[in-house]
Amino acid sequence: MRPARFALHRPTSLREALALKAEFGDAATFHAGGTELLVALKARVLQYDHVIDIKQVQELRDIRLLDDGTLSIGSLSTHHVIANDPLVRQLIPGYAHLSEHVANIRVRVAGTLGGVLCFAEPHADAPTMLCALDARIALASTTGRRDISAREFHVGEFATAREDDELLVSIDVPRQLPGDKSAYRPFGHTERPAVGVAAVWSPQGLQRLRLWVGAIVAVPAPLLEAQEAAERLPPDASFEDVWQALESVITAEAEKIDAHDDLHGGAEYKRHLVTVLAQRALKECLK
Repeated sequence: MRPARFALHRPTSLREALALKAEFGDAATFHAGGTELLVALKARVLQYDHVIDIKQVQELRDIRLLDDGTLSIGSLSTHHVIANDPLVRQLIPGYAHLSEHVANIRVRVAGTLGGVLCFAEPHADAPTMLCALDARIALASTTGRRDISAREFHVGEFATAREDDELLVSIDVPRQLPGDKSAYRPFGHTERPAVGVAAVWSPQGLQRLRLWVGAIVAVPAPLLEAQEAAERLPPDASFEDVWQALESVITAEAEKIDAHDDLHGGAEYKRHLVTVLAQRALKECLK
């Protein structure tokens, strides 16, 4: 099926893109990589009179290190670009590894990080890892800019805290402390994860472990009991010691997750995957 007819706009600056959205309001939407939006338009699940193609807005493509050590990733950065960016590979190699394995090569080359976050499909990889990394989302409109924690950005299935007139500008990952290690491990029978688990082990941090699970529910969620149990572990603990202390805690916490049967698997199967993938992610952090 073809999409309904729409007017296509191609701004070359952020200011121009935001002005177009302000002019056309609800009748317009932003178009980045298109891997999610075009499918919805063709199926006529979504319909707009105006599509604002932002691919030529160069300022949304930058990946740069800010003065305070924050790694700022432009929302138009594709998964392929992120996976191969020297700064990403040096500062957050766990996220580079995630980007290198998103879906398939077509999606990695065309799909953008900003696009996948705004589409808010629950079975996605990036949101879970960004929550564990405590990233922030920068938004802009004609009335100004604001930023919001990645942990608060997704509010439900296909729903975010972004206002209709706002454009996601960048994803900002705070400076990681010396010795911090991060990893993400997903599993699924399709190109989308049935479950994904992200871990950040921080020997010098105020919080020893940040452990988040995604895809199994509408929005990523922390495994709070496991994180609390990790606070009692020494910063130089071996993987074997960490897993011995946390395995039963993670398994018990996974059993409480309100998972559902769907095409990605049964609820009990997905709860079991939480423990399996947490073990894999922690092992990668502590190797």
